[in-house]
Amino acid sequence: MSRSFLKIVAGARQGLNVPLPAREPLVVGRKEGDLLLDDPLVSGRHCQIISRNGDFVLQDLGSTNGTMVDGRLVREVVLKPGNEVAIGATRLILFTGAPDVGGDDAEPAAARDSAQNQLEIAWLLDEELVELAGSGERTRSTADVIGQDLRLPPGLNALVEVVAGQDTGKVYRFTRGNVNVGRRAGEVPLSDGEVSRRHSVIEVFGREMIFLRDLGSTNGTYHNGRRVTVGRLRSGDTIGIGKTVLKLQVTR
Repeated sequence: MSRSFLKIVAGARQGLNVPLPAREPLVVGRKEGDLLLDDPLVSGRHCQIISRNGDFVLQDLGSTNGTMVDGRLVREVVLKPGNEVAIGATRLILFTGAPDVGGDDAEPAAARDSAQNQLEIAWLLDEELVELAGSGERTRSTADVIGQDLRLPPGLNALVEVVAGQDTGKVYRFTRGNVNVGRRAGEVPLSDGEVSRRHSVIEVFGREMIFLRDLGSTNGTYHNGRRVTVGRLRSGDTIGIGKTVLKLQVTR
């Protein structure tokens, strides 16, 4: 089971990270439970999240106003990274991290994620970046190549909007192909104290070739709720950094 948590992105307790236990259910309610929400739209015991076969399952407990996941009213549903749960006026997003060390399938899962990341980057390098004109020889490392300044592809318009966190509502339009995100630094300077000074970078090689890369940050980088070292982005995807959530928009 990975180290997972719910981030409250809207509501009275916005910014709070709620760890999800591996064995005991997490009960959410107005009067009783592990997460108490002072909201008249929330029932006394509203819903719970349980661990089942390696997944987190949300169960509504017969609440008056219901529980919604990604805009749909649900009774029971398996939560996926990046799902948005609405309970009264509170919105929460599921984030999952790296697998716990020592778990039965921790190494295979980590190996699969790492292999997929390496395949995507290797393909990118082979197809787009490292063919040197006239020689055909590859003389630069992955880090060297990706670290170079990139021009934004012609005709591509992209931006990230802060949808949760201290800087909610701010919009950062891309003017170059590599966009650095950091604490009061880079092309996307965030006020969040949990963001590292050089936290992550978004690299744009084409409309279908946009990558998010963590720069060794303290608290990690999340793509659609899943912690990543490298992830391939698409328009509409979310990026979680500290207590901040960004949303990527790509237009013609």
